Amino acid sequence: MSGETARRFGVLWLQAGACGGCSMAFLDHGRRGVFADLEAFGIDLLWHPSLSEATGEEVVEILEGIVDGRIPLDALVVEGTVLTAPNGTGRFQMLAGTGASLLDWIRRLAPKARHTIAVGSCAAFGGIPAASPDPGEGVGLQYDGIDGGGALGAGHRGSGGLPVVNVAGCAPHPGWIVETLIALAAGDLAATDLDSLGRPKFFADHLAHHGCSRNEFYEFKASAEVASDRGCMMEHLGCKATQAVGDCNQRAWNGSGSCTDGGYACIACTSPEFERARGFLATPKIAGIPVGLPLDMPKAWFMALAALSKSATPKRVRLNAVKDHVVVPPGRAKRWGAEGGDG
Repeated sequence: MSGETARRFGVLWLQAGACGGCSMAFLDHGRRGVFADLEAFGIDLLWHPSLSEATGEEVVEILEGIVDGRIPLDALVVEGTVLTAPNGTGRFQMLAGTGASLLDWIRRLAPKARHTIAVGSCAAFGGIPAASPDPGEGVGLQYDGIDGGGALGAGHRGSGGLPVVNVAGCAPHPGWIVETLIALAAGDLAATDLDSLGRPKFFADHLAHHGCSRNEFYEFKASAEVASDRGCMMEHLGCKATQAVGDCNQRAWNGSGSCTDGGYACIACTSPEFERARGFLATPKIAGIPVGLPLDMPKAWFMALAALSKSATPKRVRLNAVKDHVVVPPGRAKRWGAEGGDG
């Protein structure tokens, strides 16, 4: 086995303009714990500002060792919005004890890394701190909202050949973070495995709508009217799951559940500029028609389908949609193959 193959995969994690939620998600990965999984796949966390013991001069030594080539860096992970204020200097957020901003350190470290990973939509696209009025002049690593650019520029590529890998979400599923690290460590993530916004396709080729426990209500357009109702939240409560990438409802969060399972409408947090969107928990409408319709579906088709679906809604589904518990259970078939009564 060559030295390069045997060497462990070194990861440096920096927090820019962050709430810490992505680190909290990272810690929730796996039944064995995230550190056991990293160890199993040969991944070393060189430093994390919240999880590592090293502080002060020890951290500066690590950063300088990476910059001057003494310490190999396989993946630079950035959590949080890159704050470029005032006037592009980045001095809005300084890294204590170094005399340099986080922006400066990111620009020094990224060229030394084989891969750069934006963990969370803040690091990917700007996210919450970049919302108006944006005093910190926040950007993502390779995007400023929907536009290419960001802190590293649209043309940035790591020595491994990839653009910034955007593990978007607010916060991302812990599996998305760790599986991305594992795929990179194994050499199994290529440019063709990323979507047009740099998000890994293993989660970005899905919609949050897929696997939603409320899909029967969606199919019949039986809508919730208040947050505690069991019905579909698209029509009235601002749910964007039919427009948002992510396999959120196909894998459990924190052992079980998801946003929509918990009665909270999807806000499309894996998307650029989700923080600027109209309709948090209320669906914007024009002439009574929701503004945001499912991806790839013409409006006329949706309206025709919705009218047909509502005309065929079973009484059970219609009544349960506006309750916080099941008030009409499914009918019981009299025999196999027979139709069940639905009332």
